[in-house]
Amino acid sequence: MKRYLTLALALAFFITFAPMALVFSAGSVRAETGSDGGASLEGAQESQPQDKSEKTGIYDTFTVLDVSTGEVISVSARDYVIGAVCAEMPATFEEEALKAQAVSAYTYAVRQCLREEENPTQELCGADFSNDPSKYQGYYTRAQAEQFYGENFDEYYGKIETAVDSVYGYVITYEDQPIIPAFHSMSAGVTESAENAWGTAVEYLVPVESACDKEAPKYLEEVRLDKETLREKLTGSLGADLALPEDFTKWLAVNEVSSSGTVLSVSVGDTAVSGSDIREALSLRSANFEVRFEGDVAVFTTKGYGHGVGMSQYGANFMAQSGKSWTEILEHYYPGCTVEKL
Repeated sequence: MKRYLTLALALAFFITFAPMALVFSAGSVRAETGSDGGASLEGAQESQPQDKSEKTGIYDTFTVLDVSTGEVISVSARDYVIGAVCAEMPATFEEEALKAQAVSAYTYAVRQCLREEENPTQELCGADFSNDPSKYQGYYTRAQAEQFYGENFDEYYGKIETAVDSVYGYVITYEDQPIIPAFHSMSAGVTESAENAWGTAVEYLVPVESACDKEAPKYLEEVRLDKETLREKLTGSLGADLALPEDFTKWLAVNEVSSSGTVLSVSVGDTAVSGSDIREALSLRSANFEVRFEGDVAVFTTKGYGHGVGMSQYGANFMAQSGKSWTEILEHYYPGCTVEKL
């Protein structure tokens, strides 16, 4: 059995879209724009699952706890992966990118199954996952996908089915273990490390080049907040006793930035917080941002979308457009990992 990874989670999870029945996250938004967050250390943090060599065969069924009813529902692995790709990646993306997303989704599910088999989570009531949108990756039922795609359902769902079927049963491994297949919509041109994003180093979740992300739609976005709105958001998130100076231009100052551009430390008045804290407080698209002041307005310019760790979905699509295969995409964004069939 390979050595265990100890992953201590220090993560306020990505987005807060409203849950849907049997949807693990806000798929309509995520499938339209690419994933804001995707898989992370959430749900994979406490222990490494046992060596997969002790398991045999493909995982062909997963169980889902519907937190609204308490019912545990069985879903075929194929339907789960199809539904996850529908929820997490635009169907208009290249087939090789869809295949990479499918393998990521299946890897996530297998890893979670192994963890639950070894160390069951009491709150899951025996299920592999729940439909809590703050913890588990997106999934659409066929009916929900039909509603979402509308008149394009046959074309888009069929395209995703084909992609999933061509890679079904493949997983991404590191030292013979299913990996944490973190992904995001688009980076700022270089992906981020798990250590900078969440405080825990993971050997294969390290910065890699993804320059084509700069060509993605809404790569650069601005958020303009007047003085009172900014005060309300900061105190609402960071505490009502937050001390802000008289000089508006000194309310926020970026102290430290990673090599990938993620803001690591920010002074808010005399309080030090992380860039992720500011992202959450102000609903920014990423923690890769700059701030300037124009009169009584603070202007935040963000780069990319999501936490920036692991596979960039737009980067994957650009790679596919340039002729790269799904295996080359995965090997690029998860360096040192192996793609293999269970």
